[in-house]
Amino acid sequence: MSVQSIQTYTADYQNPRHGEIILGLLDSYARDPMGGGQGLLPEVCDSLIEKLGALSYAISIITEVDGQPAGLLNGFWGFSTFKAKPLLNIHDIVVEPEFRGLGVSQYLLRAAEAMASSHGCCKITLEVLDGNEVAKRAYQKFGFAQYKLADEAGGAEFWEKPL
Repeated sequence: MSVQSIQTYTADYQNPRHGEIILGLLDSYARDPMGGGQGLLPEVCDSLIEKLGALSYAISIITEVDGQPAGLLNGFWGFSTFKAKPLLNIHDIVVEPEFRGLGVSQYLLRAAEAMASSHGCCKITLEVLDGNEVAKRAYQKFGFAQYKLADEAGGAEFWEKPL
């Protein structure tokens, strides 16, 4: 694929085009096997952008390749009690299949890192499925590693309890 331009920017939840891009990319990710294999529910599509816009700690970063939506990063500002500093947790990273292999994830991660640095964050966190080797390689390429407080304690695991 011949690429003319790659543009990365912070989404404005008040901009209808940005909202459409976020929903389109997130729905595409949800339909992917690594995103659960099912699209977003209609009630999620109807309310997500408004709810994200109401959260002062939410950010979304969009990457376009030649003017086409190619990637999305959704993150949330948090806080590290061990460092007494803010952190950025990456909740979603989406790269559309036709744009994979162009470094879109690296553009998104660089933008997130720049934002985190400018906010005085001590780290960026994310979770990744054990079987998502492509994503794991992209994260490792960028400098991420499994979290370990101490070798004898082992690596961190991500758990949930649905409500």
